[in-house]
Amino acid sequence: MDKTVVSHSGACHCKRVKFEFDAEGDLVAFDCNCSICAMKRNIHTIVPKTAFRLLEGEDVLTTYTFNTHIAKHKFCSVCGVATRFIARINPEAVGITIACIAPGTLNNVVVQTYDGRNLLSTVS
Repeated sequence: MDKTVVSHSGACHCKRVKFEFDAEGDLVAFDCNCSICAMKRNIHTIVPKTAFRLLEGEDVLTTYTFNTHIAKHKFCSVCGVATRFIARINPEAVGITIACIAPGTLNNVVVQTYDGRNLLSTVS
């Protein structure tokens, strides 16, 4: 895997929400089975909050929360695409939807299964 850190860019479908983040060219992504990821079919990569930059679209972003309201799921109110989230178990990181990342800087994405359904049942 390529460990070189690059600046990736991404957007929602209508391009109103645009972002950048710094990470390796080869990304590890997670196919999580928690209640919301399973319904959204959200395959995502995780980066530190400090590596993420929202460039445009704060005015069209909507936040969805549930249960403890610690997790914050961000989606575009125009096209409905969920671009990122802050997880309850790691609020200092950002989960970025792989399908929203522009392909130009991605070398490889390795998808791992993540058992969020059972992990989250043990987190208070």
